Amino acid sequence: MLIPEPILAHFPWLSLSIFFPIVGALIVPFIPDKGEGKEVRWYALIIALITFLITVAAYFKGFDPSQEGLQLYEKVSWLPDLGLTWSVGADGLSMPLILLTSFITSLAVLAAWPVSYKPKLFFFLILAMDGGQIAVFAVQDMLLFFLAWELELFPVYLFLAIWGGKKRQYAATKFIIYTAGSSLFILLAGLAMGFFQGGGMPDFGYTHLAQQNFGKGFQLLCYSGLLIAFGVKLPIVPLHTWLPDAHGEATAPVHMLLAGILLKMGGYALLRFNAQLLPDAHAQFAPLLIVLGVVNIIYAALTSFAQRNLKRKIAYSSISHMGFVLIGIGSFSSLGTSGAMLQMVSHGLIGASLFFLVGATYDRTHTLQLDEMGGIGQNMRIMFALWTACAFASLALPGMSGFISELMVFVGFVTDEVYTLPFRIVVASLAAIGVILTPIYLLSMLREIFFGKENAKLISKAKLVDAEPREIYIIACLLVPIIGIGLYPKIMTDTYISSIDGLVKRDLLAVERIRSDQTTIISNSNLSIGTIEAPLLD
Repeated sequence: MLIPEPILAHFPWLSLSIFFPIVGALIVPFIPDKGEGKEVRWYALIIALITFLITVAAYFKGFDPSQEGLQLYEKVSWLPDLGLTWSVGADGLSMPLILLTSFITSLAVLAAWPVSYKPKLFFFLILAMDGGQIAVFAVQDMLLFFLAWELELFPVYLFLAIWGGKKRQYAATKFIIYTAGSSLFILLAGLAMGFFQGGGMPDFGYTHLAQQNFGKGFQLLCYSGLLIAFGVKLPIVPLHTWLPDAHGEATAPVHMLLAGILLKMGGYALLRFNAQLLPDAHAQFAPLLIVLGVVNIIYAALTSFAQRNLKRKIAYSSISHMGFVLIGIGSFSSLGTSGAMLQMVSHGLIGASLFFLVGATYDRTHTLQLDEMGGIGQNMRIMFALWTACAFASLALPGMSGFISELMVFVGFVTDEVYTLPFRIVVASLAAIGVILTPIYLLSMLREIFFGKENAKLISKAKLVDAEPREIYIIACLLVPIIGIGLYPKIMTDTYISSIDGLVKRDLLAVERIRSDQTTIISNSNLSIGTIEAPLLD
């Protein structure tokens, strides 16, 4: 399943997409600038756009969506004495997220146009983070993955600590404690898996790890640690508390990177490592993922209701939507898992658009408290139209990407006969509550911001200028794929369906092994194991 194509003499698209923005970032300090950041803005935008074009070229020049295996594969000996190699590649699980990363980063650079405080450092961090996040999705070695995973921690920490709001130090410290602390589980699991055979040189490559016959106890132990690490980044309730604080203090471009890319790293890693490399453990943990997904959906939606801070309201909305990713990953159907993948891409676009609008609104009103807003729609009609379109996308309006991705997760899970019928009915019913709650709190949010009684004090003091061309362009760039995927999802699902099918087949084989083991236990002991059958193994 993970066996790569032979190493061909093809152009190293993926290595270029990783190192080009990083090298570009290293040049930023040497750019002549008068202190206003004009030159460095244009430079960063050009570097980000070229990186995006490189990833697009990689897709069209060297990626075949119909193939399940690894493509665009590059492997170079790095530290042979330690068993380390530079190996990158792309399959259906990684290619859509590589494209999403470079696309969102380009728009984040444009969103950062007003940044005037330490602009060189700000754009240096954006470009470095671009290369690091692409590396997370492209590398094919678990230790390289750990290094890339850690690389993005420091830019986000500095974004929060330097350019954040009043509680920026608290938010930055909480972020680094949660994410860096949980990353230790990735390192420990990677070392354990790489040294599994013992005696010889360790091999941390995904291809090698996928071929190992890890024992069930070993898989369960590694799976538990990785679930904590990736659950923090997704995030999974109750490992989520860093996210509302981080979003509450971040600036608009940092919001876009957090919501558009950072959260997707957790979902991707769950698919790549937990579901793909540890199938026996995944078959045991999948019901827990389903339950955690439902908790995410309902808890975060209800909490979003109570938030009077606009950033925190959208942050909890993001947590709720990522619950569908958990349900899709926990399902054993190609449709459900495909829906989880589509939900990651969809939420990356929708979350980035909403948080950008939050930042644009704050720049005008200088408040995030919904109680202090109201009646600004008369002064900002275009801004209201942009907000409405993005809110409709978030509440899964038919014709937009959020609708089709959540529908795929629902249908894929409900028709998944691996789980018992009562369990499927209960989960679907509870998840539907979250779907109903979402339009209620989003539409009421729009009403509180743009309609109702005007806050005369706010109207008189704030410069309620309507959306400018730069802002309209950013939202338009995000709405085009949101609507395009919603109307014709095949354009996205075709890029990864072959890889998803192979992943699901591998996990279903693990389910069959569990069924076989349970049958053996029953025949040998004549004991009922009905408690094991619910909710798994109908």
